[in-house]
Amino acid sequence: MSTRLRVAVGEDSFLVREGIVQALADAPSIEVVAAEPDLDALRAAIDRLSPDVVITDIRMPPTKTDEGIRLATELQSTHPSVGVVVLSQHASPSYATTLFADGASQRAYLLKDRVADPGHLVEAIESVAHGRPMLDAKIVELLLGVADQRRPGLEDLTPRELDVIALVAAGRSNDAIAEELVVTRRAVERHINGIFAKLGLDESHGVNRRVVAALLYARSSLGS
Repeated sequence: MSTRLRVAVGEDSFLVREGIVQALADAPSIEVVAAEPDLDALRAAIDRLSPDVVITDIRMPPTKTDEGIRLATELQSTHPSVGVVVLSQHASPSYATTLFADGASQRAYLLKDRVADPGHLVEAIESVAHGRPMLDAKIVELLLGVADQRRPGLEDLTPRELDVIALVAAGRSNDAIAEELVVTRRAVERHINGIFAKLGLDESHGVNRRVVAALLYARSSLGS
C-alpha cells in the first residue's frame, strides 16, 4: 500500500500548473492525482479523489479574486482532513489572517517564487498534511512588522504556557484546551494573554494574534 501523499493542484496558468506538477514529479513522498485550471474543476476533483493536500492559487477563474482562500475555508467544513497550500504572487497579510482564522492548522501560505524550489514545496505539503501551519517568511515579516522571524519570548514561556500554545497551534479552542489540561477556561485565557505579552504581540499589530502565536510556535518546533 502506497504511503505517498496524494495532491490535487489548482492553477489557471498552464505553465505554472505544469511547473508545479514537474516540481513534484521526483518527490518520492508525493503523488499528484489532479491538476485543474479553475475552482469548479478543482472542487470536483477533490470530491472525486479525496486528496490529502490541495495546492491552490489564491486567484483562479471564475472571478480571479480570492478563490483559493474561499476554497480553504470551505474545506474546513466539507473536507476537514485535507491540508491546503495556498500560492500567491504577492504577500498579503490580510489573506494570511483569513486563511489561518479559526485555528486552522493544516494550512500553508507561500509566495509563488517558492515553486522554483521543489524541496520547499514538498516541505509545505508534508507540513500541512501533518497539521503544522506554514507561512512564507516574507509574510511573517509583514505580519509582525519586523525583519527578524525569531521574535523573543518563546524561550521565556513557562511549561504550562508551552502546553497551551502547542494546543493553540493544533487548532484547539479555549474550551477544548481547558478540557484537555483540566483547568478553567478563564485560566486558559490568562495563559494566552501571557503568551501574547511574552511574544510581543499586542492589538496594535492589527492581525489575529492567536494565528501569529501559533505560527511562531510551529516554526520554532520545526527548528526553523
